Parts: sequence; structure tokens; C-alpha cells
Amino acid sequence: MAVSFQSQFNEVARDSGVIHVQSATCGRTSSQICRVGRPRSETSNEECSIDVPEISKRCDGLRECELNTQGLAPEDPCYGTYKYYTTNFTCVPAENGKIQINTANYGRTDTITCSEGYPSEQLQNTNCYSPNALAPVSKSCNGLESCEVFATHTVFTDPCFGTYKYLAISYFCVQSAVHHGTVMRIHNANYGRTDRSTCSTGRPASQIAKTDCYASNSQAIATNACEGKNRCSLVASNGIFSDPCPKTFKYLYVSYSCISNCKCYGVQ
Repeated sequence: MAVSFQSQFNEVARDSGVIHVQSATCGRTSSQICRVGRPRSETSNEECSIDVPEISKRCDGLRECELNTQGLAPEDPCYGTYKYYTTNFTCVPAENGKIQINTANYGRTDTITCSEGYPSEQLQNTNCYSPNALAPVSKSCNGLESCEVFATHTVFTDPCFGTYKYLAISYFCVQSAVHHGTVMRIHNANYGRTDRSTCSTGRPASQIAKTDCYASNSQAIATNACEGKNRCSLVASNGIFSDPCPKTFKYLYVSYSCISNCKCYGVQ
């Protein structure tokens, strides 16, 4: 029997900050949640859960975030069970400072954004991701107080011909200098490869061609090792993160900011 996910995820950050997703899962850990109208056979499994890193990638750094859950989970963790999404997040103060790009995508992930005046057939592909968006946006904006990036084919490759695309960016404003009494706040992390230029010197083309390589446990490991500390060391290896894409030369990317060593952000 086919089982459908809930149709929408919607989280809104408080006025004083931006979203920082701490955990996001899809599955079922309670027989009571989202059970109305469902037979017991679809709600009795309480040991069904899978991490959904895509929610963090799309929502971190935004004041509000609404996602269609179709295709968000990397796989179905328990066939035949009616599943729901659980997301825990904090609201991090949106400080004045220098831009730090968190995520970037040139493509289309929903049918609503930048859709006015365009025919339906140009809006239907919502699984459209540019493999090289993060690198040029980071290069143009990181460390600046403001920046401008043009969403065109001349800057980014075309990931889905025939689809009307837009550029979606999430970012943080970080302090321009690290002061005593600050600790790290991990925003995003990935062990893998998302562009062909980073850590590519001396590597054959076959080892840097794959640019959609993500280790799903990256943020959890980086957070456990570094969150709340004023310094940390993390080895970028398959032994720590496992190997998300064999035969590809991988690197560890971590986005973080330094915040005051006090609990000055709200938890919702």
C-alpha cells in the first residue's frame, strides 16, 4: 500500500533571528502523532526514523522557511508506515557583520517561487539543482557586507533545460573579528564534494567530476565536535564520516560563526 508523507513543512523564526536547524527527521516514533483516519497497521511502528539533511540545507539562515516535503527524505525508512516530519531548530540572532554563504542553488525546488507569468510546463520540475552554485556565490560574497550575484546561465550551468530557474541563497552575518568570550555555532557542514575547484590541485578529472556528494552525518559530527567550543579539530576522513561517494576526492566544508558565550538565543 502506498503511503504518502504529510504535504507541508513550515517553520517560522522569531523576529529577532534566523533559523538554525538542529535536527530534522522523517518517520514515526509515536503511535499517537498524525494517526487520525489511519489504520493501526500504519501507525504501530514506533522505531522508524531517518535524518533529512535537506531541510537544514534549504532553511538555515532564513527568517522563515516553507518546504514541500515530497522528495525531501533520502529514502523511505519504513514502507507501509504513515510517516511525519519532526524538526528541531533554534533562532540565532541575525547580527551585523560579514556575509558567510551557507547554501546556494540555481534551479527550482517548488512551483510557486518566481512563477508569475510563466507557463505551467516551465514550473513542474521541482528537483532541479545546480551542481556548482555554492562555489561562485561564496567567492562573490563571503567576507563582504553586501554583494550582488546574477542568476543567469553565464554564471551557473543549466541544471534543467526548459525549466524557469531562480537563485536561492541562505547566509549568515558573522562578526568581522573573533573576540575573547566567544564560542562556535555550527551552521552547516558537509564531507563530500559540491564543486570541481575546491581541493582539486593534482587530482585527475575523474576524482573531482561528481559534485553532488553529501555525507548525511556531516553536520551532526561537526556539531558534536565543535559546537560551544572556542576551538576544535576535526579530521576529514572516511573513518569519521563514512564514504558518501567512492572514488571521489572529498573535503570537509564547515560554515560557522562565533557567538557570545552565553545563552542569548531562544529555543522554540
